[in-house]
Amino acid sequence: MNAKRKKSSKTSKFEIKESTTQYCTTNRVSSFESFLDNIIHGDNLLTLQLIPDNKINLIITSPPYFKQRDYGSGIGNEKSVEEYIENLKKVFAECVRILRDDGSIVFNLGDKYLEGNLQLIPYRFTLEVMKTFPVKLVNNVTWVKLNPTPRQYQKRLVSSTEPFFHFVKNDNYYYSLANYLNNGTKNKKPNGNNIGKKYYELIEYSNLTLEQKKLAFNELDNVIQEVKEGKIESFRMKIKGIHSEPFGGQDGGRKYQLLKKGFTIIKIKGDPIKRDVIECAVETIKGSKHPAIYPVYIIKELIKLLSKPDDIVLDPFIGSGTTAVAAKELGRKYIGIEINEEYCKKARERIKNTHKENPLGLIYEK
Repeated sequence: MNAKRKKSSKTSKFEIKESTTQYCTTNRVSSFESFLDNIIHGDNLLTLQLIPDNKINLIITSPPYFKQRDYGSGIGNEKSVEEYIENLKKVFAECVRILRDDGSIVFNLGDKYLEGNLQLIPYRFTLEVMKTFPVKLVNNVTWVKLNPTPRQYQKRLVSSTEPFFHFVKNDNYYYSLANYLNNGTKNKKPNGNNIGKKYYELIEYSNLTLEQKKLAFNELDNVIQEVKEGKIESFRMKIKGIHSEPFGGQDGGRKYQLLKKGFTIIKIKGDPIKRDVIECAVETIKGSKHPAIYPVYIIKELIKLLSKPDDIVLDPFIGSGTTAVAAKELGRKYIGIEINEEYCKKARERIKNTHKENPLGLIYEK
């Protein structure tokens, strides 16, 4: 699928030449800036080809699932899984090209059963992407649906999860854990005077030498004091001959401490643990005919994690407009592309009624 760019002598506008594909429409844009805060009706591959290299901070999207729902036309209606993945790779190639070096791409894909056989489409796509393009896979964030479709299968369980794959070009991508609020769980605090009591007994009855035991008791006293003063939340102690080696015995600092001192102490600072799981319900929008709407909550969490205010967030399969809504609420610029004209109209109406939030307490790193 090729698109030609030509500059009109009359209007000084770029024109997308009509493709031979059945689902292409013609769009005109005067400049890259005219893409911003706009929902563009047209073929996403051709439209993406009009965007200059290294322009977009964050791309979040959920392409149509393979033969899962009737989206009208375009990707998702292919005859085979292989053809579906190849078409997605063409779009992904343009996403990589237009992404800034410090940007991120997040693809949410659903799976498909064919003749009772789960196809593993999201993972097949991801493996193909990693073989074909110069990208790294940072995380597979799992969306756990709290209200999956209530089906009564007799020989398989109801599917209730979907992956969000986070890709980057290099290790310099923007990342703000401080602004990612999801699933912050803390470790339980130890109780009062019983802190470390079991370790004193284990040291005493261990096979450590007298010198090692003396050092172990001394360091245990110090770390317990740090807990009492609130410098750390808690700790763990591993003693040679009693506990298993850290990381299954692989080389590392803790392994060398066990060999040299006979013990190692792991300090737990108490910062919330940010997990790669997001739990939330599937959303529906009153009056929307779009058959698959991913939650605004998930997209907002990813936008806060992977972008700053005024950054550009693009969705090449904008659908009902969720990505644009989340971006606008969080003070980002957005670009949406959608092949279905009715979805475009509904998305624009939805965005029109969306207002910017005042995200107090958020921390943005320069």
